[in-house]
Amino acid sequence: MSENCGHDCGSCGADCPSRKTASLREELNPLSSVKKVIAVVSGKGGVGKSLVTALLAVKLRREGYQTAILDADITGPSIPKMFGITARAQGTEQGIFPEKSALGIDLMSINLLLENAADPVLWRGPMIAGVVKQFWSNVIWHNIDCMLVDMPPGTGDVPLTVYQSLPVDGIVVVATPQELVEMIVAKAIKMAEMMNVPILGLVENMSYVACPDCGKKITLFGESHVESLAQQLGLRVLAKIPVDPQLAEACDAGKIETYPQDFFGDHPVLPC
Repeated sequence: MSENCGHDCGSCGADCPSRKTASLREELNPLSSVKKVIAVVSGKGGVGKSLVTALLAVKLRREGYQTAILDADITGPSIPKMFGITARAQGTEQGIFPEKSALGIDLMSINLLLENAADPVLWRGPMIAGVVKQFWSNVIWHNIDCMLVDMPPGTGDVPLTVYQSLPVDGIVVVATPQELVEMIVAKAIKMAEMMNVPILGLVENMSYVACPDCGKKITLFGESHVESLAQQLGLRVLAKIPVDPQLAEACDAGKIETYPQDFFGDHPVLPC
């Protein structure tokens, strides 16, 4: 135990003997079954983490996996809109039922529980973290092969809660081409390493824009550093996602499942 220990394991990422006696892991609903959990993380906001989560979910579902998204970005949820889900989630005394997308992806987000999806969530950290735990333990996730957790940005209360409360099998890190992001990405990666969670790879969003006339790739935010960063960290680059008006239109229309392109190719995403 550290000499600076405050005896509050819920807000600490240290791996010390004192925390071995009590697990912080939340139990699944008795009617649930989830085989793999992958968290999609970023060190800062606005890099397209929710977009990558949605694209990964669609890819896995098209490959035949029973897929789910747990939207842990409580104060900035955007998953339901991308999938065109506006209905409120229902439940019984046994638990809450996730909503299903057109392809059959199970979704749970705070927007599916609010009377008005535009209402802000003005809650403090502990209450937000509690909701994320309930999304895991109170929702009935039926025979899920892979659950993707759309994390809030940074390394605060909710990411720590997810790492400690859910059996996270690996993370996908999302970044943009700017050099400044290298330092921010490193923070997210180091947090995962401290929590003993494997890093599955990097995704670079807003990597380029393709000229509609000649197809030339234009790097709006400067030359990409993701390959050198991945090599430096010993990681894979899973995808480079461009700025694509067709993709933006599909998200705004709630039809991301109709977007045809697969940026991940043959890269295996699910951990063995």
